[in-house]
Amino acid sequence: MKIRVMLAEDQNLVRQGICSLLELSENIDVVGQVEDGSEVVSGIEKYNPDVLLLDIRMPKMSGIEALHAMNSKSINVPAIILTTFDDNRLVLQGLEAGAKGFLLKDVSLDSLVNAIEKVHQGETLVQPAITERILKGLSSFASEVEGIQPASELSTKELEVLRLMAGGYSNREISLATHKSEGTVKNQVSSILEKLDVRDRTQAVLRAINLGII
Repeated sequence: MKIRVMLAEDQNLVRQGICSLLELSENIDVVGQVEDGSEVVSGIEKYNPDVLLLDIRMPKMSGIEALHAMNSKSINVPAIILTTFDDNRLVLQGLEAGAKGFLLKDVSLDSLVNAIEKVHQGETLVQPAITERILKGLSSFASEVEGIQPASELSTKELEVLRLMAGGYSNREISLATHKSEGTVKNQVSSILEKLDVRDRTQAVLRAINLGII
């Protein structure tokens, strides 16, 4: 069964380009398109997508605001935010709002389809290039963050797993990279979430960045 995708993007040419790309995939079905964040909630209700592709900058309501609107109505459709290199601060805000993936708009078809498949399976994915950008630009953002409490001490092995999580790697990919069983990695991820007092992998990466752990 194909993964049903809805796209929210205000630029017509970009929207058409992304849809044309996704039409080349046998696993993806673009079931709906909207032109602004203000149309996201009604679009989800109309098209019933499995995954949402969401532009971070739109004229009436941004992608971040659209995520908040979804949260207020308990809409749990996983969202991948499409961004550009100058959206560093907004990427961090998107993580806090619950986005499950971040991709640059010049992403390849294979990477885009892979991201859609991963978030549809309940995973998170942040492109390594975006992670690097966040880390480089964090200093100005971190000074504005208040109320961050020190995390419980993470072990060396947990830090290794956390860094791979920040690169967008799945449990399976982490298990291959660290030569551990997938079950062991899953347990380590659960321990990391507990120690950082967060609910999911994306929040763990954000908290770790804010705390200067990675």
